[in-house]
Amino acid sequence: MKNKRTGIFLLIHLLVIAMPINAQEWNQWRGALRNGVVSDFSAPANWATPLKQIWKTPVGSGYSSPVVAQSKIYLHTRRDEQEVVSCIDLTSGKIVWSQSYAAQFAKNQYAARMGKGPNSTPLIYAGKLYTLGVTAILSCFDARSGKLKWRKDYSPFVDTSKLFCGTAMSPVVDKDKVIVHVGDDRKGWVVAFDAESGKEKWKWEGDGPGYASPIIVDLEGTRQFVTLTDKSVIGIAADSGKLLWKFAHADEWNENIITPVWYQKSLIISGVRQGTRAIKIAKTGENWAASELWHNPKVAMYMSSPVLDGDYLYGLSTLKKGQFFCVNAQTGEALWMTEGRNANNATVVAARNFLFLLTDDAELIVAAKGSKGFEQLARYTVADSPTWSHPLIFGKQLLIKDEKNLTLWRFQ
Repeated sequence: MKNKRTGIFLLIHLLVIAMPINAQEWNQWRGALRNGVVSDFSAPANWATPLKQIWKTPVGSGYSSPVVAQSKIYLHTRRDEQEVVSCIDLTSGKIVWSQSYAAQFAKNQYAARMGKGPNSTPLIYAGKLYTLGVTAILSCFDARSGKLKWRKDYSPFVDTSKLFCGTAMSPVVDKDKVIVHVGDDRKGWVVAFDAESGKEKWKWEGDGPGYASPIIVDLEGTRQFVTLTDKSVIGIAADSGKLLWKFAHADEWNENIITPVWYQKSLIISGVRQGTRAIKIAKTGENWAASELWHNPKVAMYMSSPVLDGDYLYGLSTLKKGQFFCVNAQTGEALWMTEGRNANNATVVAARNFLFLLTDDAELIVAAKGSKGFEQLARYTVADSPTWSHPLIFGKQLLIKDEKNLTLWRFQ
C-alpha cells in the first residue's frame, strides 16, 4: 500500500513538473491592476548570467504593448496602411490567428519621425479582445477565434493631424462596460459601451484626449473613470458618465501622457512641463472637488508612467536628459535622483524587490527598490531596434516588443 501511494505521489509530482507554467494574467495596459506591478516574478540565482532567447517572431511595427491571457499573447501592430491584430502562442511564438483592417493615418507635421502606431494597448475581458486603433477605431474580437464581434469607428470625427501621435489611450473595463476616450485637440468624448453587445451606455463630451490611459478608482463608494485630458485631470462617474470633478493641468502642446497613480485618496500626476504633483479628491455633501497637496517641479515625466511601492514612487524624469528617481508619495520630496543621461524614455515595471527599466534603445536595466539611492543589479540588451512598448515579466520569462519583432526571453 505504501509503495502504491509513493508511486501515485511520484506520478503527480512528475505531471506537475511537466505542466507548462501559465503566464500571469497581464490582460491590459500596465497589467491586471493597471499599475505596472508584477506579482509572480522569480529572480535568477545570478543576475550576471545572460538571458536565454526562447523564440522571436516578426509581428509588424507600432508602440502598442502586448497582453497575455490563457497562455496566449495578443498584439496590435501595423503593416503598411493596415492595422493588424494577432493572437500568438506563448510557448512557441507561432501566430494562432490574425485579423487586419484599413487604417490610413495622416501624421501631424511635427511628428514626422514618429511611427504611425497603433499606440493603444489591447484589453482582454470575458473571452473578448478590445483594440483601439491610431485613428480611433474600437474593435471587439472573440479572443479564441479572432472573429470580429463589433466595431465602432470614430475616425470620421477625429482629425489626426490635430493630434501629435494619433489616438493613444488604452481602453479600460468597469462592470461590463468598456470605456474609451477619443477625439482631437478641438474636443473629445469619453464613451462607455456594453462589453458584450457594443451598445453605447453613456457619453461625456468635453476635453480632447491627452494621450494618457485612464484608471478606475473607488472613492467613498463611487466608481470613477479618472484620466488626463489635453487640458486637465477629470473624474467621471463610471456608472453614468457624469463629470464629478476637474483639475486644470494644461500643457502648451497638449501632451498629458502619464497614467495617473492612485495613492491614499489622492492622485499623483505629472507632465513634461508641469512637474509632478499630488491632488486630493474629496466629497462634501453631493459635490466633489480636487485640490493640490504637493508639487515637485524638478521631477517631470513625459511618456514614462511611474510605479508605486508603498510610500515610494519610482520612475524616469525627463530633466537632465533622463533621471531615474524615487519620490516620497506623501510629501513629493525626491529621496534620490540619478545624475542624468539615463534614457530618453523608459517603461517602468516593479516586481518583488526589483525595478525593471526598459529604455527606448533596448536596454533592460534591473535595479533594487529602496529609498537610499539607485542600485543597478543588471543590464541586458534585449533587441536590436527601439523598444517603446511595455515589457511583460512573469515567472522567469520576459516578453519584449521591439520595432518589428516580439521576443520571449528567459532569466536563467
